[in-house]
Amino acid sequence: MAEEKNKQSNEQGQQPDKGRRDALKTLATVPVLGAMAYGVYQKRKDALRDRNISDVFSLSNRQASFLEPQPDGKQIRIGIIGFGIRGKQLLRAAGFAEPSWIDDRIRDAKNNKNDSRYQQYLEQDDLNIVVNGVCDIFDVYGDAAVLAGANIHREGSNGKFGKEPKRYRYYQELLAADDIDAVIIATPDHWHSTMAMDAARAGKHVYVEKPLSWTVPETYRVREVIKQTGVVFQLGHQGRQTDCYQKAEEIIGNGLLGNVNLIEVCTNRNSPNGAWVYDIIEGANPTTIDWRQFEGPEERVKEYMDYMKTYGLERYVGPEERHKFSLERFFRWRCWWDYSTGLSGDLLTHEYDAVNQIMHVGIPHSATSSGGVYFFKDGRTVPDVLQTTFEFPKNNMTMLYSATLASSRNRGKVFMGTDASMEVSNILEVSVDRDSQRYAQKIQQGVIPTDAPFYSYVPGQNSSDTVTSATELYFAKRGLLYTYVNGKRYDTTHLHIREWLECIRQGKTPSCGIDQAFEEAMTAHMGTRAYLEGRTMYWDPDKEEIVRGEIV
Repeated sequence: MAEEKNKQSNEQGQQPDKGRRDALKTLATVPVLGAMAYGVYQKRKDALRDRNISDVFSLSNRQASFLEPQPDGKQIRIGIIGFGIRGKQLLRAAGFAEPSWIDDRIRDAKNNKNDSRYQQYLEQDDLNIVVNGVCDIFDVYGDAAVLAGANIHREGSNGKFGKEPKRYRYYQELLAADDIDAVIIATPDHWHSTMAMDAARAGKHVYVEKPLSWTVPETYRVREVIKQTGVVFQLGHQGRQTDCYQKAEEIIGNGLLGNVNLIEVCTNRNSPNGAWVYDIIEGANPTTIDWRQFEGPEERVKEYMDYMKTYGLERYVGPEERHKFSLERFFRWRCWWDYSTGLSGDLLTHEYDAVNQIMHVGIPHSATSSGGVYFFKDGRTVPDVLQTTFEFPKNNMTMLYSATLASSRNRGKVFMGTDASMEVSNILEVSVDRDSQRYAQKIQQGVIPTDAPFYSYVPGQNSSDTVTSATELYFAKRGLLYTYVNGKRYDTTHLHIREWLECIRQGKTPSCGIDQAFEEAMTAHMGTRAYLEGRTMYWDPDKEEIVRGEIV
């Protein structure tokens, strides 16, 4: 996923400084007034230190709950299908990195003492798995996957490697192998459900990247197959492992925000890479890429065309283009509906799944979308600007999603309630509404401020406070790919894969199983269909169907 790649390249990997409490966070939000501003800050800090809000704002001190590994768990034999950007990240999270990636991290650590990514990778849990098979239709990726799977000691190019996994050129052959128990699927969107179903039918446990499905009809089919076969299924929403999301669920569950009636979630990026204009990899040509496998079997292409024609959307896809070898389409497939699920399936699903985890909202009652290709005039068919309104009348709530791939203005997940608002990322902040009834007395007494967050939660701290060091906040906000468990920093993707593996060993259900995946997929499809058809889409919960409204 491009989002993970961008964030990972920006992440500095520094452990937040837990020892200091300084004025930088507060002073950064007001004009520079020198000693006068600092005096105001000191006065506020002294007042907040002695405040008592336990009678109106009470939270537990419990740590985030994650499925712990069994020390004597059975070794699981893994296969991976797809070793592009996200496939590499997933296999690293499982403990197997390309030697060249290790070389780069060692160099980065030498050049920057604050870059601890290499050390953190070495300290990552051993998940007790072996990679027995890899599959990619691009030879360069396939060869790289073999090297990564053999890198059992997490070493660079000069290290000692283990037995190389077998490279398969057809995923069906990998699924038929007797020495593979479970598969990680990190292919383009149009292959997700098909491969997941084939894997389940072959008796392999499944970890598949989001989104669950490319079309609505296959969403029903993949759910049915997963439930019938009983394999352990995990959808790749690693945000399920984020400590702050669990704390946010507790805050809302305790009614501390009042009635949450509006949620804003956003995706802003401003670079070609962030807009899926990925690099063309050296060595890519018609002899090293199996284009026929990439585009998919004729019957699946026809099924998709029929699906789009049903709703008058055939203008958005081009069967003639699918047959033509194209490096742009192979590496930048997210830009075309022929293979992609667009902003809804790629980026909206992250935001929705977080809201669903925190509030358990399920599939929305309706979705209305608008947007277009407004900046990247490069032949893409999916929009680079999108806004979708989801209505949840049973929850008395609206969720607004908006995205642009041509602005990097920072915007977080904001839950707006009658008494307070909460912004959630890898940190959490609660600000009390000035017109709150719940907190009115504390506001009047000056105990709770309304012009700044009064509660901040940063994973990794032993306690939460209204005053958090600028260093702590800075790295927490930048480190969107990690969380903390018992004070130790973890890659959330690592925890998500670890949970899936432990559910296989322990016979449990993962946090983002097939039911959550079905809700994610249908929500995304409602948003996509609303955009493509220019009409509101409704969900019939009894028939489990998307119903088309009038054209807007």
